[in-house]
Amino acid sequence: MKVLREDREDIGVSVLRLNRPEARNALDLEMRLELVAELDAIEGNDAIRATVITGDERAFAAGADIALLAKAGPAEIHRLGLARLWGRIFAHPKPLLAAVNGYAFGGGFELALLCDIMVGGPGTRLGLPEIKLGIMPGGGGTQRLVRLIGRHRAMGLLLSGEPIDGETAEKWGILTELAASDAEVLPRTIERAAAIAAMPPLAVEMIKSAVTEGADLPLEAALRIEQRNMQILFDTPDQKARMDAFLQKRRR
Repeated sequence: MKVLREDREDIGVSVLRLNRPEARNALDLEMRLELVAELDAIEGNDAIRATVITGDERAFAAGADIALLAKAGPAEIHRLGLARLWGRIFAHPKPLLAAVNGYAFGGGFELALLCDIMVGGPGTRLGLPEIKLGIMPGGGGTQRLVRLIGRHRAMGLLLSGEPIDGETAEKWGILTELAASDAEVLPRTIERAAAIAAMPPLAVEMIKSAVTEGADLPLEAALRIEQRNMQILFDTPDQKARMDAFLQKRRR
């Protein structure tokens, strides 16, 4: 298995570990398909409310498997459907958290960018080195990154192919959190995932839906999505129970 899954139903969290250590977790087609299949299974498991994607201490994912791409032509790249697989991950309705130790290059960085929260450490290195191979990112690297950090910083990474460290990534707003040490990256990410999993699940889903759907829309259209999702939540048991509990506590 190239993706190992550990469900922690006691805290509502699943951990998906990329498992090609001999290739620094380079993303071949089999690994990508396994990752999508595991997330599909998690979507149907109500006991799991957040998922952590991680690699090992050396690499989150060192990029796409060059052996898969080196001799491919345009038709073969299209037939592989790699971008479509990434689109399915981005559409996953439950929160995804990336615990990024070591390298996250190329497709590995793009995978981390699909996640809602990204935690790294001092040893984290993020980069898009495709230009050095005569190609360019094709899994969202030119589009999601520029929306996250702006055109100039994104172009600096894209046109140089050089990586940035965890401290810079946190300063630029790529990392949600910079853990104090590399050993703390995965525990801190699981801790964050457990805190999210403890929240009302429909509220979590509606927030992710509003952010995801509205991100690339004009403001007025995005605000309509926000209003729709917010109003839906006023007809849920969680909303009634939690608001009643809040009012009861305030009366004491």
